[in-house]
Amino acid sequence: MKTSGRYWLMKSEPSAFSIDDLAASPGQRTCWDGVRNYQARNYMRAMQVGDQVLFYHSNADPPAVVGIAEVVRTTYPDDSAFDKKDKHYDPKSHPSKPVWEMVDIKFVRKFLRPLGLDLLRKQAPLKRMELLRKGSRLSVQPVKPDEWKAILKLADE
Repeated sequence: MKTSGRYWLMKSEPSAFSIDDLAASPGQRTCWDGVRNYQARNYMRAMQVGDQVLFYHSNADPPAVVGIAEVVRTTYPDDSAFDKKDKHYDPKSHPSKPVWEMVDIKFVRKFLRPLGLDLLRKQAPLKRMELLRKGSRLSVQPVKPDEWKAILKLADE
């Protein structure tokens, strides 16, 4: 499964796009568009094909890591930024000079149970995880290899 050695976490509100929506997408893949934070965009720019992604349901009860996806296409212009009718429209972004980018991800697996924030906070290897840091709101963020292993161990218990 792992080919590139880098790990990420991507947040989505399940009412907007869930792990089940990803699994039901054509080819079980989708573009990850609508990111409008420079740091999150820069993290996506660092992604490589084969990188593994923790799929996180934010604004859920409870918020939780619910599965795994894989990066299958590196960054390219996010065309939702050019569409005046799209909620992600940005007048500063233009096709000739795009500001925002997206990647494509593919469904890998859904966990048997969601791994809620309360459970994650109790895990010693996750003490410094970006997701659990007070005030952390990035929709795309890196995950360290030891954090990845700890989450997969929890998922498989």
